[in-house]
Amino acid sequence: MSRWRPPAEKSTALITAQGHQRLKAELDDLWRVRRPEVVKALAAAAAEGDRSENAEYTYRKKQLGEIDRRVRYLTKRLESLRVVDTVPSDPQAVFFGAWVDLENVDSGDVSRYRIVGPDETDAGAGWISIDSPLARALLRKRVDDEFEVELPSGRTGFAVLAVAYGAHGVE
Repeated sequence: MSRWRPPAEKSTALITAQGHQRLKAELDDLWRVRRPEVVKALAAAAAEGDRSENAEYTYRKKQLGEIDRRVRYLTKRLESLRVVDTVPSDPQAVFFGAWVDLENVDSGDVSRYRIVGPDETDAGAGWISIDSPLARALLRKRVDDEFEVELPSGRTGFAVLAVAYGAHGVE
């Protein structure tokens, strides 16, 4: 069995200013704080002698590889991302960075979503990727527009209740 994996699908290279700051902070923390700690612990484990039976050495070596992989990914990804920090020319329509209040036309449930880049999604906070089916269906919709989208749970109809821009959905 090989370690080869097919390449990941290309994702949209957009990010909000807050998401960009979070990724930069993560990269800085990995490079300046976590990596030096792991290198120090790895050196201490290596000094204990026989590395083939040293669980601490093996663990730290694996941890260092994971950190280095993430650092490489973040470095490349931050170079390719385009930060979107402006309100679109038509703030009544749904575009990247929008906060959208939706009503499920079948159940009447109201949900709030923010359309963000794939690197900053958070399902618990309602932050959905612009690459998701719901976000794709939402693009260019306006208040009172109704639409249907194929979700994992099946075809679902929604009505747009509100559209707002800004860090917390306040204009």
